[in-house]
Amino acid sequence: MNRRLLLTFLASLIIPGLLLSINPAAFSATTIKVGATPVPHAEILEVVKPVLEKQGINLVIIEFTDYVRPNLALADGELDANYFQHIPYLEDFSKEHKLDLTWIAKVHIEPMGIYSKKVKSLADLKNGAWIGIPNDTTNGGRALLLLQTAGIIELKKGVGATGTPFDIVKNPKNVRIKELEAAQLPRALNDLDAAVINGNFAIEAGFVPTRDALALEGAESPYVNVLAVRTEDKDNPALKKLASALRSKEVKDFILEKYSGGVVPVF
Repeated sequence: MNRRLLLTFLASLIIPGLLLSINPAAFSATTIKVGATPVPHAEILEVVKPVLEKQGINLVIIEFTDYVRPNLALADGELDANYFQHIPYLEDFSKEHKLDLTWIAKVHIEPMGIYSKKVKSLADLKNGAWIGIPNDTTNGGRALLLLQTAGIIELKKGVGATGTPFDIVKNPKNVRIKELEAAQLPRALNDLDAAVINGNFAIEAGFVPTRDALALEGAESPYVNVLAVRTEDKDNPALKKLASALRSKEVKDFILEKYSGGVVPVF
């Protein structure tokens, strides 16, 4: 009996000491899972991770290399938010797949550019050249608009971001359009004469858009990359803190220093 009492007494001294040594914040932290493409989105999220940690939020970054799964995973509840897409793509994808998604923060623009390993100027494109563009509706239309701005093709009047190769009405060099998944375009450059590539995939492939692109969208582009959430979660306090952190001075300075104009903050 005396031994039992002694053990009880010792436990009463040790357990409170253990509890005091544990950070109370560890029990109260909120975990949010955010899907992102590796460059630049996951890199930018890494910047805000320690900021959120101080606010009691554990940010888990889940990387995707395509433009389809992040929205489906968000809608299914596997993610709390995603950060990889611009507003036209989010709206088009949500409509097509009947998803109730929205955005809560505008963060940056990734100017789309035309790249080539075979010519140093668009003027050098040969007759019948193959040009790759993304095969999703909004990015494909966006690519065609850039080709029009660059003087390669002309589209029907009134055609906007959802234009397709069938909307080309003038094609003086008879260029041929090859539609591929956006992520595949940098790797396909060896087989193409040129390709219109999204900024994140261009950077990931080692290009510096302001140096390497033969033509580049201006900063006035309407294709702003956003933090997307389920509509029912748009007022979630933790997600609002993430939205605020993504529009902080720390993030702005990081973007300007890291990406050399290939990513442009909008705040």
